[in-house]
Amino acid sequence: MVIFAKYAYDIRIPIKELVMAVLGIIAEFNPFHNGHLHLIQRAHQQEHFSATVIVMSGNFLQRGEAALCNKWSRTAMALKAGADLVIELPFCFAVRSAYYFARGAIQLLQRTGVVSHLAFGSESGNLEELQNLADYLVDESPAYQECLRKHLATGISFASARSLALQSLLPDPKLKHLLLMPNNILALEYLHVLAEEQSAIKPITIMRQGTGYHSTELGPLASASAIRSCLLDKADREYLVETMPLTSLHRLEHEILAGRAPISMNALEQSILLKLRCSSAQELAEIYEVTEGLENRILQGANLYGTLEELKHYIKSKRYSLARINRTLLYILLDVQARQIAAFDELGPNYLHILGFSTQGQKILQEIKDKTNLPVLNRGSNVKKLHQDKSDPLTQAMLDLDIRSTDIYTLLYPNPRERRGGQDFTTSPVRIP
Repeated sequence: MVIFAKYAYDIRIPIKELVMAVLGIIAEFNPFHNGHLHLIQRAHQQEHFSATVIVMSGNFLQRGEAALCNKWSRTAMALKAGADLVIELPFCFAVRSAYYFARGAIQLLQRTGVVSHLAFGSESGNLEELQNLADYLVDESPAYQECLRKHLATGISFASARSLALQSLLPDPKLKHLLLMPNNILALEYLHVLAEEQSAIKPITIMRQGTGYHSTELGPLASASAIRSCLLDKADREYLVETMPLTSLHRLEHEILAGRAPISMNALEQSILLKLRCSSAQELAEIYEVTEGLENRILQGANLYGTLEELKHYIKSKRYSLARINRTLLYILLDVQARQIAAFDELGPNYLHILGFSTQGQKILQEIKDKTNLPVLNRGSNVKKLHQDKSDPLTQAMLDLDIRSTDIYTLLYPNPRERRGGQDFTTSPVRIP
């Protein structure tokens, strides 16, 4: 039985009492709900962990959408539910397709020097069968590569082509079914990257409970999608009390009252259309993921339509999913170029931006400082100092994307008085005793 909300037990264990084992979790927490609490609690039943370190997306998410509330409020939700340390995943990895999202996050966990295990949810809940699937991705046999090329030639997306290529090679029909489930797909990427990186981090998978990933049905184990839909319908907000830990719900209510939530991408509509109409095809062709003449279709759509929804559906095709289009429009708005991303991928996450910590997390943070070679940004002044450091232009550019994305995100706040720029320089990490 899973215990939620006010009945949640304290899973923190004093570091000195146990041999060091530190749990890592990769998340968006958009927002933090009972399913996330279930993952943390069940993972702690698998092993005696001295602390839980979260690598969390910032203000924009993997599917190219803005988070429901800002990264500091989501950090507070996680810390009050049992996490100990929250580190931001840089924008250039957080707003990417599943493989690059997983790769950046796992590299960041490795570079802390303290994380021993990685827990993630899956519809399967069976690590062995997921590992068998992941082995196909790691091996990339000639048969797999040939199947992948054949499916890509039909004009479908890479993700769809890869799924079909794997399905055609798998002998067990049950394994093929696993490829159709969103949490399993991300779980496969985690296992793929762990093998590719030859990482010593040990994987743990926890079976996903409750409704489906995209379900809008409410209940104790409702999906984040259902919670976000409910939140936008003010008449139904009373039903949220059973979907989230009370501490998370109270923090969300606080953000709403302050005029910092809920966030909608619709407020960026005119900014994106303006950017597109002021850009040339040549300029767009330099943007990451704008390939195969996509720049021409984007410009045509921007001149034909006056809303983002119409523009997206004009661009959408078998090859370009809605999530990829969302990300691409965000890249255009922030001027994220393909050559930049290639350099970031080669470098990997090159700083640890601390969003918050508990008392236990503060002890872990000290150990990280002793073990890592990366700058640890645990004050706004640290962020500002690294951002002004011209000795490492690539790291500076990586951090600049995070800062610009926050500055754009704050323009989406319902309350105009909260829309100050430079909040990464002035906001201290969240501290939960």
